[in-house]
Parts: sequence; C-alpha cells; structure tokens
Amino acid sequence: MKVAGYVLAGGRSVRMGRDKALLPYAGGTLIEHVAGRMREAAGSATIVGHPERYRALGLPAMGEEFAGCGPLSGIEAALRATGEGWAAIVACDMPAVTVTWLRCLIAAAGEGGTEAVVTLGQGGRAEPLCAVYHTGLHADVLKALKAGEFSVKALLAGRRVRWQAAESEAVAANVNTPQDWVAWSR
Repeated sequence: MKVAGYVLAGGRSVRMGRDKALLPYAGGTLIEHVAGRMREAAGSATIVGHPERYRALGLPAMGEEFAGCGPLSGIEAALRATGEGWAAIVACDMPAVTVTWLRCLIAAAGEGGTEAVVTLGQGGRAEPLCAVYHTGLHADVLKALKAGEFSVKALLAGRRVRWQAAESEAVAANVNTPQDWVAWSR
C-alpha cells in the first residue's frame, strides 16, 4: 500500500497570536516533532503550508493552490502530490499524536473498503486532520474547493469512512491558544 505523510501548517494561527508550528518543543519546534512522528509512521513527512516559512527547518515543504481556504486546501495539495494511494494527514498543532496511532490509522486504511480513516477524539468528535485519505477523493475535494465549499466534514458526509476511536483523548488534541499551550507544556 502506497502511503505518503503530510503535516498541515497552512493556517494563520490567529488564536495563538504567532505561528503554532514554530513553537519551541522537545528540543526543536512543534512542527519538527509532529513531522518526525509522521515520518516514522508513514515513511515520509512533507509540510503543506508556506514553504518559505519552514525552509530553515530543512523539511520538505509545498504550498497550496487554494491557500487561505482552510484545511481542505491542505488535503487537496496532499492528495494531488500523492498521485495514487493514500495520504496520511496530521495537523502541525497536535503534540500528543503518536507513531503508534498514525500507524493504526494507516493499517486501517490498508484493510480496504474505505475512502478515509478518521480519528474520533474527545467525546467522539471527528478529527479530520488526524486521518488517512485515499487519493480517489481528490476530484471531489477539488470540486468542493472550486465551488467555495471548504468543510472537510461536509466532504466526508456519505463517504465510506472508518471512524477510529483515539487511543487516548490527548492524541487528537490541538493547541490553538496561548492558554492551550501553557496547559500542554505542563
């Protein structure tokens, strides 16, 4: 099964007040930490966002054709770049994501019969930015973006999705605000 790993970092980090991806974490930056986990799980980790912003990190990075249109834009870029197979996606602001969990999602995709495998986080809430998507979805993702429809959850409605309950509540937790970061850093 062909799988390529991606870390989405195209957001503006408005609630954080600065680029979340570049927060200091585990001896580097948050995005380096998350990318390391993805690389170990999927064999690769490409940042989807602003390549010039992350160039100094030495990680592969690519831009988005629909930048500013939310996470669906990052998913589109990843699916397009993958070509054929599966794109493993994780947001750059998930410090507790584990290699084990990412491998679990990838393995579930390999069982067949699905178009996506999506994490269910705290309270059973879908976390579509910790997921694996089949490249067969690319045409519909592109169509939605061109129509101005940017909801990942709407795209998944009526699809063959395997919903995977997270191994822990923390696995799919995002750090969106300075308060989240302080709480997480403890």
